Amino acid sequence: MNGKANAPRWGMVVDINRCVGCQTCTAACKHANDTSPGVQWRGVLDVESGSFPDVQREFLVVGCQHCANPPCVPVCPTGATRQRADGLVTMDYDLCLGCGYCAVACPYQARTIVHDRDWYFGVETIQERAVAHDERLGVAQKCTFCVDRVDEGVELGRVPGKDLDYTPACAASCVAQAITFGDFNDQESNVSRLIRDNASFQMHAELGTDPQIKYLYEVPASPGRDPAPEDRSDEVLSDPANPLVGQRQAFWDFRAAMNFILGGMGAGLAVQGTVGHLFGGLPEPALLGLHATAGLLIAAGLFFVFMEIGRKLRFLYVLLRPQSSWMTRETYFAAVFFASLIADWIHPQFWLHGLTGIAAVGFLISQARILHAAKGIPAWRAPLLPWLIASSGLLEGAGLFALAQAIAPQAVASGSGPVAAGAVLSAATGTMWIAYRLGARGNGIPPLARRAIDRIGAAVTLFGHAVPLAGFAVAADLTGGLSLHPVALWVAGSGAILGGILWKYTIVTHASHQQGFEFPKLPQRGSGTRAAPMRRVRQ
Repeated sequence: MNGKANAPRWGMVVDINRCVGCQTCTAACKHANDTSPGVQWRGVLDVESGSFPDVQREFLVVGCQHCANPPCVPVCPTGATRQRADGLVTMDYDLCLGCGYCAVACPYQARTIVHDRDWYFGVETIQERAVAHDERLGVAQKCTFCVDRVDEGVELGRVPGKDLDYTPACAASCVAQAITFGDFNDQESNVSRLIRDNASFQMHAELGTDPQIKYLYEVPASPGRDPAPEDRSDEVLSDPANPLVGQRQAFWDFRAAMNFILGGMGAGLAVQGTVGHLFGGLPEPALLGLHATAGLLIAAGLFFVFMEIGRKLRFLYVLLRPQSSWMTRETYFAAVFFASLIADWIHPQFWLHGLTGIAAVGFLISQARILHAAKGIPAWRAPLLPWLIASSGLLEGAGLFALAQAIAPQAVASGSGPVAAGAVLSAATGTMWIAYRLGARGNGIPPLARRAIDRIGAAVTLFGHAVPLAGFAVAADLTGGLSLHPVALWVAGSGAILGGILWKYTIVTHASHQQGFEFPKLPQRGSGTRAAPMRRVRQ
């Protein structure tokens, strides 16, 4: 019995000590997969660390890790990203709509979206046209471990990892034999023996992804070492030129930010209107008007998202994954919201008022969970962020409600309840924002992202939380009832809305640095204190 399970578990072992940084694997991958200019599924980072005389240079092979628990799979709203029984994470280019959700969910910067055809020499050549992959335009693409070669080898009874014609191109071409491919479920395979006989690490294992590229870092008489504290200092990790530093993601730009801004604001307003009608005496005509305004805001936010997807004609594919994708769930809640809103306008009913408000709550919760599920962006996966998004949406809704009260106090008469709710939400959201900032380092948010957050931190606290709190408090204390002070309402509402816009825009577009790469363990080699131990010389 060789210990092999029913299905193989394909993976790679990369020996850091063997890799010489020649980039042969990079070129072989590009040739085998015909990737576009600027797109590389298999990369090798050239990493220098330390300061003279204690310096070291390493090469780190990176790419899709084909995780056992891939965070890119459940977030995909169409099912285009899938995991096979053998563990390989594959792409269905015909099903992908190019939303970029899988790309921001990946902690290994392994995905790319190319929107326009480019040529290596600026103009189309016969050779490039012959191998062009138009199906990859506007959709996510990544390393597949050369799945076609592997599948052909299995079908022919060959052994991928041993028979080079049926082994991923990067491993088959490695001149230093630093990349080994094989079946981790086979205890006698080459990769299983390497892991069993040598110390290894998985990158970002703390995220629970269980990546299936495992790195060896020891050699005989040199047990390896932990990274030096100075290699992980804020100064080093703030240098964009450092290949280990995660770059700011470019998959979700201001259009995505507008969805979170307008969508959260609209959902919050719908909830505030529903609560005001059910418990505060808000007249039905005013409720319908507030719900209609909320619908316009949510629709505008969704339109911005539509403009960002790469394959716009496939937008309905977003409905295919409600069992796991919060983006799909957001779309379903939006559909229920608009259906009940329209029906309520045609024939107002008490239960339709409530259903519209409930759908808005679901939409807001979905938005909060969308960012949190993106494991590739540390600032988004912080535990407080979904609570902060939900609370901020309700606060912004209270701000819009306050502006409506200031503009039309008789039509939007609902007592002082919404004002009191606005004050509570200002305090709660402000407290969470401060806690989010103070806990940023502990939650693994990198220095560059923390800087972006800190740049707006005080302004958001002051104008987005403290000022609204004071405005709501003053509005409630001055007269209360149906004649709430309009100036205080204007101040409270404007502050809540502007504060929400500022922090959401910053989080989505400026504090959205990717996870980056790291060496949890390093070979002991280099110079000075990082030099390899002396070896005995035979006499």
